[in-house]
Amino acid sequence: MWRTLLLVAVGGGIGSALRYLTSVFVGKCFAGSLPVATFLANLIGCFAIGLLMGYFLKTQTDDSQMRFLLVTGFCGGYTTFSAFAFENVTLIQQHNYTAAFGYIALSVVLGLAAVWCGLVLNR
Repeated sequence: MWRTLLLVAVGGGIGSALRYLTSVFVGKCFAGSLPVATFLANLIGCFAIGLLMGYFLKTQTDDSQMRFLLVTGFCGGYTTFSAFAFENVTLIQQHNYTAAFGYIALSVVLGLAAVWCGLVLNR
């Protein structure tokens, strides 16, 4: 259990640091009121989870340690559902309903598509 916890923590730390760098970079490129950095991080994270899980399923690799490091840790640290929820509540409180519901719809639809693409690339 301690080894698994360490793997999740290391993966999560790396994912969180990369998430921060994504915010910094995207913030410089797309200044505005729309939460582009969270949107991109969640899509990239969905794609990465699809790609990784597709690989594990395709190769029938039962390397749970790598899954804890990469999927639970890294992808969990990189993606940001709590930030996504907060940003949508903020948009709704600002009466920016079109942006909020567009963001929600696009995140869900494109997130599912990104996972599917990651899985397909492993076929």
